[in-house]
Amino acid sequence: MEKYFDEHIYIFKYDGIVREEIIKYKFQEKSYSYKMFSEIILKDKELCKMLSEYEIIISVPVSKKRKKERGYNQTELISKEICKRLNIEYAKDILYKTKNTIAQSKLNKEQREENAKGVYEIRNLDKINGKKVLLIDDIYTTGSTVNECSKMLRQAQLKKIGIFTIAKD
Repeated sequence: MEKYFDEHIYIFKYDGIVREEIIKYKFQEKSYSYKMFSEIILKDKELCKMLSEYEIIISVPVSKKRKKERGYNQTELISKEICKRLNIEYAKDILYKTKNTIAQSKLNKEQREENAKGVYEIRNLDKINGKKVLLIDDIYTTGSTVNECSKMLRQAQLKKIGIFTIAKD
């Protein structure tokens, strides 16, 4: 798989208590967990320095249906908190998920890649042209989701595109 992003930053391996907490956060109505994850991120001075190199943060979008079911986009909550505290612009009106797909966690590597194709749309390209953009997601398993989003973002003339995830499988 060709990679469309320049760097991947993450803070945890996706196992043990980290895995348990992310699953609770995503699937068990624990929206308040974004505060815990945000604090862990923001207390790491070296990590904050790396994140602050970016001018705009975009969170991986979820479909309208998924957001309605869950009540929130878990990645958006963390992204907004990071932006607020590090004084980075949060761009909500750039990347959209246009189709409701099967949850990536239920699929194998090949299926994930196929499932992520063609489901994201980009708007307002002029807002990110010439910028350093950081795309935030919660978990990096195969990279299919962030890679497909990055591919869409590459339609703009970006200086750099980075990926930040809480955990990597």
